Amino acid sequence: MKHIMNKYISLLVMPALAVDVGAQTEVLPGVTRGKDYGIVYTLPKTEISVTVRAQQISYRPGEFSRYADQYLRLSNVSGTAEEHWELTDILVETVGVPDKERTYFVKLKDKTVAPLIELTEEGLIRSINVPLGERTPVVRKPATEVVETPKKRVNPRDFFSQEILMANSSAKMAELVAQEIYAIRESRSALVRGQAETMPTDGEQLRLMLDNLHTQEQALLSLFAGVRDTITHVYTYQIVPDAAFADRILLRFSRKLGVLSADDLAGAPVYATLTDLHSVAPPATAVADGKAKKELMGVAYNVPGRAELSVEYDNRQIFQSEMLITQFGIQEYLAPELFNKKSTIQVYFNPESGSLRKVEQKAEQ
Repeated sequence: MKHIMNKYISLLVMPALAVDVGAQTEVLPGVTRGKDYGIVYTLPKTEISVTVRAQQISYRPGEFSRYADQYLRLSNVSGTAEEHWELTDILVETVGVPDKERTYFVKLKDKTVAPLIELTEEGLIRSINVPLGERTPVVRKPATEVVETPKKRVNPRDFFSQEILMANSSAKMAELVAQEIYAIRESRSALVRGQAETMPTDGEQLRLMLDNLHTQEQALLSLFAGVRDTITHVYTYQIVPDAAFADRILLRFSRKLGVLSADDLAGAPVYATLTDLHSVAPPATAVADGKAKKELMGVAYNVPGRAELSVEYDNRQIFQSEMLITQFGIQEYLAPELFNKKSTIQVYFNPESGSLRKVEQKAEQ
């Protein structure tokens, strides 16, 4: 596979040397000798991706808006054009990005079983000793968002009869258009009841006739009720938290101008607060000397901590959820003794968090 690199290696893990990170994820196949040969892998840190959807809503009054109540009993129809914005949705996801401070070098050693390590294309660890056919495929989410735009509208004048076109005043024209709307509704009702003079021969023809009547009605009705268009805009913000924070301005929002940058005072602030829930306790004892630390180290993995993210706008909470944050957790290690010549351990990691997903032990045949 293009985006997966495999290598048979031992499980003596040492901190990576200070070399170029871009070169660290390159693994040369077939290298099996020499104490300096091995593979470099990286644990991820959590990036919070906040996707904000906002709608730009514009209203244009209809040509006969002043007659909407008189002829169609449509109340509260405005005769003034207007445009405003609304915050409609916030989606929060966590993704794993390589943490340069959590890079490890696993080198070959003669007296250990050489396991197969699978890395992502970013150099994040995915599995150990998992055969190719048993691996879970990586599901990539679409990189682009679908943005809704106003649909093309039908010109209502395409449905004007000769009588409507020859009306000598807007009031008379509005009256005739209203009569046409009522006639369309009566025709639709007759079709539904099966009482139309010309009934369709099958269900598909009935559907087409009803759709055509609906299109005509909505087009003519827009002359009274006006036209409301909605454009959906999508904005994405990335946060890589090194620590908890409170009332950080994520963006600013204005009903008149829409989504603005955090430093644009024309909008009201949208605050984000990330609270560390301290769900992972630190190790009871710290390893003091380097020798003891080396003995404890094996394949490193993350134990993420839990956190709560809340987003507030206009003195009300518009988003709140718990999530896993690797920066609020600890690192643990798989003991090298797990991999010996009598058994093989299969280990599955979550590439997004670097945590253990599953560990299986299979005795060699």
